[in-house]
Amino acid sequence: MNLTQRRFTPEDLASLITTAPLTGGVIDTEQRRSFSTRLRSVPTVQSRRIDAWLVEQAGQDGRPFSWRPSTARRLLGTAAALRLQHQPRRAADVIREIIDEYLLRAISGQARFGSLGHWLSGLTPATLGLVVAEATNWCHLLLESQTIVGNLSMLCQADSYYNVSTAQTTLRGRRDMIVQAAEHRIVLRVRQGVPGKSAGAGLRTDLVIDALGDAEGRSASRFIGIWPDAGLALSVDGTMENLRAGARDIVRAAVVQRRQVLTPAA
Repeated sequence: MNLTQRRFTPEDLASLITTAPLTGGVIDTEQRRSFSTRLRSVPTVQSRRIDAWLVEQAGQDGRPFSWRPSTARRLLGTAAALRLQHQPRRAADVIREIIDEYLLRAISGQARFGSLGHWLSGLTPATLGLVVAEATNWCHLLLESQTIVGNLSMLCQADSYYNVSTAQTTLRGRRDMIVQAAEHRIVLRVRQGVPGKSAGAGLRTDLVIDALGDAEGRSASRFIGIWPDAGLALSVDGTMENLRAGARDIVRAAVVQRRQVLTPAA
């Protein structure tokens, strides 16, 4: 895998975007079927979700997912950033407005158990204030990053998902911005902190899930991860080599997950 590292500056980002290949790889029907078969060969007794974070952790599950200010910030902050692009206001005010909408759905019985709205409805005012602060920071980070990336970028309204129903597996690919050219696209994701040794594997994972989520199986010509805190940007190209490697990483993570489940029972 050719992993390119650049500084997170307007000039370096512009270079990564303008030098991206004009085309990416394509995952055809036979390759989809083969990938599904490989995942199905790793049995599971319950539905599982695999994403770049799990791959970067080498398939080692940490604590189970739960709503916390740190896990809610991206969903709320991104929604606020999208609204602010149409009607500039204070980010914190928009986030409180979005939280109120979630609370209204919870009060009316429309929020299912375990959802963000259900969790928000049980928080104290102090914890809600922490949620607003975390989401506001993410909103500002996202908008400031988009300014550095340039005017051609658009915020993504949702991540990419691919459901392998025969393997009881859902794949989630993280994406925050997209640059759409005439015949190809460049996808970017924003991360906090600093990139670890497995950051390249995470980018490959998001690359392949984004391609699987495309109706025609076309991959982004380049997938860029940006770490504003560290002032760094890493990118991988959408080659068939990287797509195959990303698919192997996903299957490997599923295998490790399976071993973790079996080990306590042994």
